[in-house]
Amino acid sequence: MKLLENIKDPVDLRALKVEDLPHLAAEIRNLIIEIVARNGGHLASSLGVVELTIALHYVFSTPRDLLVWDVGHQAYAHKILTGRAERFATLRQAGGMSGFPKREESEYDTFNVGHSSTSISAAVGMALAAEHLKRRQRTVAIIGDGSMTAGLAFEALNHAGSLDRDLIVVLNDNEMSISPNVGAMSAYLNRILTGSTVNRLRHDVKSVLTNIPKVGESVFKMVKRAEESFKGFVIPVGTIFEDLGFQYVGPMPGHDLATLIETFENINHLEGPILLHIVTKKGKGYGPAEIDPTRFHGVGPFEVAGGQKSESSKKASAKTSPPSYTSVFGRTLTALATQDERIIGITAAMPAGTGVEVMAEKFPDRVYDVGIAEQHGVTMAAGMASRGLRPFVAIYSTFMQRAFDQVLHDVALQNLPVTLCLDRAGVVGEDGPTHHGTFDLSYLRMIPNLTIMAPKDENELQQMLFTSLKIEGPTAIRYPRGNGLGVVMEKEFRELPRGSWEVIRPGHDAVLLAVGSCVAPALAAAEQLASEDGVECQVVNCRYVKPFDEELLQACLEEFKWVFTFEENVVAGGFGGGVLEFMAARNLWSGRVVTTGLPDRFVPHGTPDQLRHDLGLDSAGIRKKVLAQKLAD
Repeated sequence: MKLLENIKDPVDLRALKVEDLPHLAAEIRNLIIEIVARNGGHLASSLGVVELTIALHYVFSTPRDLLVWDVGHQAYAHKILTGRAERFATLRQAGGMSGFPKREESEYDTFNVGHSSTSISAAVGMALAAEHLKRRQRTVAIIGDGSMTAGLAFEALNHAGSLDRDLIVVLNDNEMSISPNVGAMSAYLNRILTGSTVNRLRHDVKSVLTNIPKVGESVFKMVKRAEESFKGFVIPVGTIFEDLGFQYVGPMPGHDLATLIETFENINHLEGPILLHIVTKKGKGYGPAEIDPTRFHGVGPFEVAGGQKSESSKKASAKTSPPSYTSVFGRTLTALATQDERIIGITAAMPAGTGVEVMAEKFPDRVYDVGIAEQHGVTMAAGMASRGLRPFVAIYSTFMQRAFDQVLHDVALQNLPVTLCLDRAGVVGEDGPTHHGTFDLSYLRMIPNLTIMAPKDENELQQMLFTSLKIEGPTAIRYPRGNGLGVVMEKEFRELPRGSWEVIRPGHDAVLLAVGSCVAPALAAAEQLASEDGVECQVVNCRYVKPFDEELLQACLEEFKWVFTFEENVVAGGFGGGVLEFMAARNLWSGRVVTTGLPDRFVPHGTPDQLRHDLGLDSAGIRKKVLAQKLAD
């Protein structure tokens, strides 16, 4: 009988014997592989923390004790062990289980995440809340080594160390190479250093020495320095954490359940801030993911045997043969860099995801991956631009939000020629509300000096990248996830006059002002309206969201009684709002403007096509919007 079938919550887990847990780990891995192969998801990182997750729930009294996961890429085993094994098959499906921790989904999910490096800050807040509310609980933050590159993580570590409150931070290190001998010695030493005997002795020595007048405190500090020097000699990586005020434990083997459980049991009795450093292997237990963890970080459906794309994925790929916007960006940036030595590529831990890796292959000394440090990446770009370079900063729309202040103060205020390349703008699909890029037009449109563009297709994207080099100031280009439209790619670069729109279909009954990914469905809707409904709509590609094509916009407002705007961005503060502002400033109230975009709520997860249909941003929804207004006229 399978052990997992009888685990309805962590209480059932704790009833198992330690020697049974490796078998349970294997069952959990098999389930994760099976469902991710079917639904897609984050595989390598989740497989790497199965033993860690079991040990955490086995030792700590969750949900009273709080586990705070960073990003959530690694939380699949956590979901399975906390009463959601039967629902796990709905992972990332519309109406199903979220791919990330979600408080609305379970009391075991303590904090909603999707952006990295928040766990320690949130855990500090929870630990302080427990103190204020006089609740007895343990708070454990689990953070990956990649997330530790962000400034937010170090801000939290610095504060937590100074507070000297009870807090456990587990650093899941799946990148560093620890030799077997050092790892074994470290494990042995840390079992000793975290054991009750040594820590009782440490506490007793401190009590005795610090109560000796005049000399006691200095003697204790000398003893403490000797202990830290010894640990620093054997385990040098811990020095920085010790200096921040944490008791450092590690590195420990992250797949040895017995050792993990013993260590957590020892740590559970210690006081103050503790950092446990464990070493794991991404993709553990599934050969293809172990060999290529980057490919299996976020993956679509695949065949378990061999790890190749599933037949359904292959058919989908065959149907969507045009290049992705990301690949067009990568190829274009590389071509431009060949012509212009000033061009620098910058990304924040997403060289493959943003396409910057294409340029890195040809110009490795002109591409910088700053890690999960969006703020630093943008300000670094500003520094480069101030000295005459032309940096292109490629970051997902949702993650560029983290560098808003740097875009405003360091780039735009100085009017520096930095090009912000916002991949994954609009709805992105199964990763859900933390990853949708649905706010960038709103948070960028209000910034002075900034030019904002959105291409209607992949050819226009390459021309916008070229055009940004002609603009002596900051530029943002937002483009969607997924494949282009299959248009002809012009062989020569050409400049798109700043602030220019284009009429791509004439009409006389209404005008559809569409931005970026909404242009193609608006055009399709206009054709259907004309052929089936007798409604002739003019369609305008509003490729510049800032500045507007004021001459063309005014002509549209004066000519058409009905004006519709469409954007894959929230309506609040978006492109449609800009049209209304333009009208208000000029007292142009003769027409009727209907703005369509995303509602004032967070959009759930689902396939992009499904979400666009539900939001009324596909051709059917646009046609319906126009007909509803015409019928009411």
